[in-house]
Parts: sequence; C-alpha cells; structure tokens
Amino acid sequence: MSAGPVDPKKALRTAATVLLLREGGSGMEIFMVQRHHEIEFSSGALVFPGGSMDPGDREIAADPALVADRGLDADAAAIRIGGIRETFEESGIMLARPRGSSALIQAAQLAALDEQRGALDEGKVSFGEILRQNALLPAIDLLVPFAHWITPVNLPKRFDTHFLLALAPADQIGKHDGRESVDSVWLSPKAALDSAASGRFNLPFPTIRNLIKLDKLGTAQAAMDFARATPVVTVVPEMSRNEDGTTRLRIPIEAGYDGDVFNVSRA
Repeated sequence: MSAGPVDPKKALRTAATVLLLREGGSGMEIFMVQRHHEIEFSSGALVFPGGSMDPGDREIAADPALVADRGLDADAAAIRIGGIRETFEESGIMLARPRGSSALIQAAQLAALDEQRGALDEGKVSFGEILRQNALLPAIDLLVPFAHWITPVNLPKRFDTHFLLALAPADQIGKHDGRESVDSVWLSPKAALDSAASGRFNLPFPTIRNLIKLDKLGTAQAAMDFARATPVVTVVPEMSRNEDGTTRLRIPIEAGYDGDVFNVSRA
C-alpha cells in the first residue's frame, strides 16, 4: 500500500549553507566536504558546509552586543549566524572579527579555538559562548544570499535551505570535522561537476545546479558581485516520474538555472 499524501504545510527545517569561495591558481575554487555515509542527510555526498538552524542562532542575532544593526530583519540575521556557525563546525573557518577590529580573526588565533569546535559539535558549548569567551563578533555582513531551495512537498523530510556566498579568509585553509564529514577539498566548480559525472562523488541536485551557476560566473569576486546585484528566487521543485522510473523536476525558469525541467536519477 502506498503512503498517503504529505501535508505541504508540515513544518520545514530551516537550514543555512555557505559556499566558501577563493581564487585558486586556475580560477575560482569552492570548499566542499564529503558527508559521512552513516549520517541521516546527504550521506556520502559531496556538499557545501551547512546544516539546520539552532535556537541559539536567533539568540545571537538578537544580542546587540554581538550583532550590530546591519539593516537585516531577525530571520535574515539568524540565517547568517547559522551559516557562520555551521561553517566553523564543518570547516574550522571562522567568519568573525575580534571585537574592535575590522579584520577577520587570524589563523594563528583561530588555532586556539579548535578544541571548542569539537565541543560545539558535541553540544558541550554553544556558539554564543564561544563568541563571547573569545571576544568575537560574527561577520554577517560578509555573507550574501545566493539561492533558496525548499524540499519538494511530497517528500517526508523537508528543508528550507538558504545558500550564502562568502569569500574565504586568505589565511584560513579549512578542514573537515572528521565526524559528520570524512573528507574536504578545495576545487573548481567544474572539477566538482566532473567528479560527479565520473561517479567519484555523489552531488545532490541543488548542489549541481548551484555549481553550474557558479562556474559560469568565472571568478570568486564576480560571483559575489552577482549575488549582491541579483534577487534570489525561491525554488520548490515539482516532482513527477518519467516512464522509465527516473525523476523529473520542474523549477522556476526565473531562478536562473538555465532551464526549468530536469531529468534526474533521484531527487
């Protein structure tokens, strides 16, 4: 017996994903991690650092001692906080400034926070505590909305995912956490796409579409400029089945992904 229809009004899990960019020897590179095969979401896939929002993200966003008014509403600020927290957890890169400084925390200072990174992942310390203990202010102004994808309504677990662009600090290299992620790599968008085509890595559909869009933008700075100038169109893919059993996804053409109907082996 088939399952009944999924309630489209069911609660969505808000998530933040950060696309860390830098200029490499042959052009734009992006930081990606390979998920552990035993975790619940995107197991084994090559993805951008990110995850579900934490209640503490809103608490930080509402604290004027940590977040100055940047012209963002509470939700937008909290999503950026979540992106900064997830980036620190999954890559070790910290998009934050020492209090009173206009520059991001330096790698030498950041090394002292590595133990707290593990404690944060284990729930032994909150991100707000890390920021306050180390006199750091989250650099929410450096993250720019790039895409917004919501899981199709007919799937049992749904995410409301905000993709944010940020330029990686030059002296912070990035490394996977060894728990949720088992590997990490800086590579060009084209190299990531080629790795999926060769079967080396599995890439989720939204990841593929965003890598293709990034690849066409050319450089990290061009991508940042594009994101600042281009309104984000929310994508909620509509799923259907082809006669051969593969999945067909329809997305808004105005979202800028060079098409509106795509055939995939799975959603």
